[in-house]
Amino acid sequence: MKKLFIVCLVTLIFACKEEPKMDYTLFSGQIENPTAQVISIYNGRDKVKDLPLNESNSFSDTLRIEPGYYTLSHGRESSSIFLAPGYDIKVTLNTKEFDETISYSGKGSENNNYLAAKYMANENANLDYTKVFALEEDEFLSKMNALKNDKLKMLNNTAGLSEAFKTQEKKNIEYEYFSDLQNYWSYHSYYAKKEEFTPSEDFIQKFNSIDFNNQEDYASLDSYKRLVQNYYNNKISKSDNPSEVFKDINSNGFPQLKEDLANSLRYNIGPNNEHNETLYKGLMAMSSNEKFKEDITKKYNKVKTLAKGMPSPEFVEYENHKGGTTSLKDLKGKYVYVDVWATWCGPCIREIPSLKKVEEEFHDKNIAFVSTSIDKAKYHNTWVEMVKNKNLGGIQLMADNDWNSQFVKDYAIEGIPRFILIDPEGNIVSADAPRPSDPKLIKIFKELKI
Repeated sequence: MKKLFIVCLVTLIFACKEEPKMDYTLFSGQIENPTAQVISIYNGRDKVKDLPLNESNSFSDTLRIEPGYYTLSHGRESSSIFLAPGYDIKVTLNTKEFDETISYSGKGSENNNYLAAKYMANENANLDYTKVFALEEDEFLSKMNALKNDKLKMLNNTAGLSEAFKTQEKKNIEYEYFSDLQNYWSYHSYYAKKEEFTPSEDFIQKFNSIDFNNQEDYASLDSYKRLVQNYYNNKISKSDNPSEVFKDINSNGFPQLKEDLANSLRYNIGPNNEHNETLYKGLMAMSSNEKFKEDITKKYNKVKTLAKGMPSPEFVEYENHKGGTTSLKDLKGKYVYVDVWATWCGPCIREIPSLKKVEEEFHDKNIAFVSTSIDKAKYHNTWVEMVKNKNLGGIQLMADNDWNSQFVKDYAIEGIPRFILIDPEGNIVSADAPRPSDPKLIKIFKELKI
């Protein structure tokens, strides 16, 4: 009897011993028709890890990460995923129909299959946002509320989701909703062609319920991060006294928010911004990155040389599509409207029809239209063919060293398309002129009596 008691006691001890918790995520998968040699996992913009594919196009690895949303990336495709310690997930997909075929199995798969289904539901809804943002305020709110309710219904009707995930996803849906509302002010102004549009006070007050200083959500939810950054971007751009906004951010903002805002707002320093000095001082105070401060100081000093009336930087002997070379000095005596573009730039290409119309309207006036491609040398033939196939007019040039061309650097160009207007004496009229699609361009031309 004593022996039996000991055996039972030993059995009880071993049976009750707690199994050690897995403090990592197991992640594996099989890729059909791979377009790259790795699967990459990102946390926001930061790469967590590259997971190499083996000869059978499969992969398996462990990830030591905090619970939260991540991005699975392969080639040019990506998908939102939710990972946490203890998960054991296998993904399968075919790159020929990436979003339609991505599927998960194993522990934690329910959350990720939901995210994949949510993405496809958004795609299949096929919302034309140009029409949605053109709606009047009440109609727009009704559409956005219906969209949010559909997302919440899908979330609540999906079985097997973890409570931790559901809590995060409800926040995510709420922040996505407010991001759409946040965009309404500027997007409605553009799509409804109402330059002076301002939403109602009731609409604006909806944002009073949002805490824009939630460090935990900022670290874990990209939707919240975008919402906060856009909030402060808009607040600064619409303020008559942006120094007060910077003072508030520097006093109350948490470190990561300040660094991120500094990096995004750096692009606001430009030739036509009357608040450049305030912006520069605000960014310098927000950032603790010495390399960033050095770069932003160089840009600020460069932009100061691009004011109206200052001598324009010059391009010298750029290849002309029609043969030979062309320099800015060759065009002296005429106004010069420069379009800095590239064959791979979608927004640049969308301006081509408008540019052709402007060129046609002013073809016999004292103005030269110059399009300067900053394509890399290896895409020279692509540029040659696109100019020919699209029957591009004006003077078609190719810069001598793409983004590193001196003209591009001298004009502090960090994004394209970029348009520049120079007067007949070679002085700057606008270092960041309106696009051809903007009615303000024709207004400027007429004011200058071109």
